[in-house]
Amino acid sequence: MSIYSGASSLAVPVPKASRQTGFGAALPALIFVGIFFIAPVAALLLRSVLEPVPGLGNYVELLGSSTYLKIFANTFIVSSLVTAISLLIGFPVAWALAIMPGRLASVVFAILLLSMWTNLLARTYAWMVLLQRTGLINKMLMGMGLIDRPLALVNNLTGVTIGMTYIMLPFIILPLYGVIKKIDPSTLQAAALCGANRWQCLTRVLLPLAMPGMAAGALMVFVMSLGYFVTPSLLGGTANMMLAELIAQFVQSLVNWGMGGAAALVLLVVTLSLYAVQLRFVRSQNAGGH
Repeated sequence: MSIYSGASSLAVPVPKASRQTGFGAALPALIFVGIFFIAPVAALLLRSVLEPVPGLGNYVELLGSSTYLKIFANTFIVSSLVTAISLLIGFPVAWALAIMPGRLASVVFAILLLSMWTNLLARTYAWMVLLQRTGLINKMLMGMGLIDRPLALVNNLTGVTIGMTYIMLPFIILPLYGVIKKIDPSTLQAAALCGANRWQCLTRVLLPLAMPGMAAGALMVFVMSLGYFVTPSLLGGTANMMLAELIAQFVQSLVNWGMGGAAALVLLVVTLSLYAVQLRFVRSQNAGGH
């Protein structure tokens, strides 16, 4: 008899009951999410159709009022601007990080992480000081002779856009850096050897290859901007309210849970729709790649 057959005969079969399935392993996490996330959100959304009277009156008032529609417009305009400006600034920074020497890249990374770890409220107050009429930015512009009088950079959507762009930049630089770092430099060299100029290398080679990172970063920034509260409330003021501020006002000041839940549902539907569009885009990209 072979020693291998003897060893195999001594193997103890594992009972099926002791084998933990994937669903069983995820069950505690699913219960936690259901209790502390899904249940409160569902209760809030349920109140949107039950309070103050059952029906869709809250949604009719929310989507039929010019005041509320202006708040929706402010939210989407600022979120789009922040996303676009973050992409324009973040792509060159991510590209520079990818080609920098290791030590210099580590220093820039440390600066990025430090800006993310600094308290959000402190950063927003710092921008309030910088952007006010007597702040450093207006003094510098007037000192260089570019303007004759201080610019209104606070308590408007301009200040909100500037402050949110600064806060959102790391969230678009890091995904872009991860994608660009994986691009083989020989690909760009091959394009140049085939006659492509720098602009063609950028638009026809680098940008298409970096598109997954751009899409992921843009979606993250846009969705986070839609629900941002601290920076718009401090830099924008009540005259330039955004959707997150409106929800907070409904719940905290007016104690109108029905309207607050309706506004939250609209925000949730928009966010999930954007996420579904991104998933479809990623799947089509993967299918095209194969």
